[in-house]
Amino acid sequence: MCLSQYDDDPDPEERAPAGLLHVPVRPGAAGPALRMFRSPMGERTAVGFTRQDLLTAALGAGQSSIRLSEPALRSLAAPLGVERLVLDPALSAPAVTAEPVHTAAQPVRAL
Repeated sequence: MCLSQYDDDPDPEERAPAGLLHVPVRPGAAGPALRMFRSPMGERTAVGFTRQDLLTAALGAGQSSIRLSEPALRSLAAPLGVERLVLDPALSAPAVTAEPVHTAAQPVRAL
């Protein structure tokens, strides 16, 4: 029998308030619009960052953002069919090269 109490250990399914988030946006005709992302499995996802430096590290210094609470972000994403929210993701993609990499060209043969 375990005599320890775990009153301060939150259940992993319980949502803890995240506070104000830095939420990536893109310019839109009516003002800033939320940027939506995709999970590795292809699910549309809203993204928020707890610190500006984390947003900059993931998306670059030129990424615009607004401050929203977690409930506000969820409320804005819900009508778009987005139910998943990811906090502080480490987004990654291959480095962009200035010039395409060329390989030795193979002669084209007529059929």
